[in-house]
Amino acid sequence: MRNESERPQTDNPFTIPVADRLKRLPPYLFGKINKLKYQKRVAGIDVIDLGMGNPTDAPHPMITEKLKEAVEDSRNHRYSVANGISNLRREVAARYFKRYGVNLNPDDEVIACLGSKEGFSHLCLALMGPGDTALVPAPTFPIHAYSVMLASGNVLAFDVTKPDQFLSNISYTCQHLFPKPKLVIVNFPHNPSGTTIEQSFYVDLVKIAKQHNLLVISDFAYADICFDGYMAPSFLSTPGAKDIGVEMTTMSKGFSMAGWRIGFCCGNSEMVRALATIKGYYDYGIFQASQIAAIVAMRHCESAVEQIAKEYEGRRNVLCDGLQRLGWDVQKPKAGMFVWAKIPEPWSEMGSIDFSMKLLDEGGVAVSPGRGFGEEGEGYLRLAIVENEHRLRQAIRQIGRCLKKEVSLA
Repeated sequence: MRNESERPQTDNPFTIPVADRLKRLPPYLFGKINKLKYQKRVAGIDVIDLGMGNPTDAPHPMITEKLKEAVEDSRNHRYSVANGISNLRREVAARYFKRYGVNLNPDDEVIACLGSKEGFSHLCLALMGPGDTALVPAPTFPIHAYSVMLASGNVLAFDVTKPDQFLSNISYTCQHLFPKPKLVIVNFPHNPSGTTIEQSFYVDLVKIAKQHNLLVISDFAYADICFDGYMAPSFLSTPGAKDIGVEMTTMSKGFSMAGWRIGFCCGNSEMVRALATIKGYYDYGIFQASQIAAIVAMRHCESAVEQIAKEYEGRRNVLCDGLQRLGWDVQKPKAGMFVWAKIPEPWSEMGSIDFSMKLLDEGGVAVSPGRGFGEEGEGYLRLAIVENEHRLRQAIRQIGRCLKKEVSLA
């Protein structure tokens, strides 16, 4: 029997013969940070966690009360349907019409997902295959690239912080790449950079997509979290959008229902049907009591969504103003749950992973290194505004002390 030293040396991190699709995934860049964060918490050390966009606010009491009521009904503990109960899909369509003026047929243009991330991943599995190429934003939220890779597709990433240039790159690539790209993924408000656009962007995107037979997936996860009077436009409200694309939304952010795993895919009926086909083989749908509570949320708790957005706006101001006082180059985002901050001098050469480790180890503040969002994210940090204002002020003080101490020693 061979010992460990005699095993063939490969790039495969597994000791069993896993599928090639797993070998295409890069090392998990947040692993070191998560390990140190866990060790500190086990040791009883308080860590202010700004690393993940995981809402700390509770849903409106009406939502949780409806959940409790629905749980008591034995009928809700049976398997549900993979595409979502009809009343839930009708409520999604009604909300789209009320907010964006978009008409959706709840029977074939709306499907419920186990969170938008699951829906997005399975839609890529339904649409992409070997030799297919998807165009994605850069910096890149990992699932936008890796869902394509897991579906055996290829990824080309373009800088999205200048939206007009992003569109130009899409158009140029479609004209010169053979075979032509099959899919373009957009995400506004953008995670992680916070980039926002106006409706005219989607008008141009639809024109390009129709010209080159591109499919479009719009990740609209942060639609409900907008500041300073800005309202993020829906891709689907663009004339012709439903002909070539869908939009993914979620109840995780505005309704503070992240752990409930309720999201939606809406738009082109053939793309929705493709997703429904995949989901029919993979799952039996969302827990029905959660779906019933989600109906109440959309029907009666819109004011709570507005209040949550105001709460995030206040947190954004506290964090950005505090970092600016420390001398950081930070722009206030118009929307989303994150601040995209450039690493300040003299630490910029350290790299985002090592700098994030420093803030965690010496400052007790966890953030996400920009490198975790691709090469274009290097030199930046993503800070989630999920903690309350008091905790954010404390985070600023701890970051300030950590960096001031090093400057003083130098």
